[in-house]
Amino acid sequence: MLREVKTSVIAIVALTLVFGLAYPLATTGVSQVIFPGKSDGSKVKSHGKVVGSKLIGQDFRIQATKNGKPQTDKDGNPVMVPLKRYFQPRPSTSTSYAADASAFTNLGPNSADARDTFKANLESYLQLERPFNRGLTATQVPIDAVTSSASGVDPHISQANAAIQAHRIAAVRQLPLATVQKLIKEKTAGRSLGIFGEPGVNVLELNLALDALKR
Repeated sequence: MLREVKTSVIAIVALTLVFGLAYPLATTGVSQVIFPGKSDGSKVKSHGKVVGSKLIGQDFRIQATKNGKPQTDKDGNPVMVPLKRYFQPRPSTSTSYAADASAFTNLGPNSADARDTFKANLESYLQLERPFNRGLTATQVPIDAVTSSASGVDPHISQANAAIQAHRIAAVRQLPLATVQKLIKEKTAGRSLGIFGEPGVNVLELNLALDALKR
């Protein structure tokens, strides 16, 4: 009995040292040497300050106000309105795109909640973009403009989504459309390894590039 207890204690200590200390330190050290930026979270800096991550979407909206008071919905949640001068990311399932609460909706194709959510997202998108894209119809709206990703905090939007929003950005910021389209192209990431997934436009990097333009 004593021998078994001694063996178990030795095994616990050894495994803890190897897999709880040595292995994490080794992998952290290697990642810091080979790709320090990615291992630190792919942080994005502006004027020397960290403003986000390339891997996590951000909210480019503000809370709506009425008579100087912040507006909330029937559930007490803040009513958010898009900042028209910025590209908008795809919808998120978490509050303010919080990465610590990211998740998918877990709603099935026959869910009434999913239907109502997507319908509301579509109506909001059309209301925002139609004044700058005459004749824009629901069938022309990219799927990523009304649905959230599996993580709920996807930092990218599709090229089609960015192309529609470009007209609003150009008009609000009084920029040539060609200038905005050039920035979209510069901030578009290709397929992973050239074959996986679809090209995507990083919204945070694109909005920072817009703010950096000299006018």
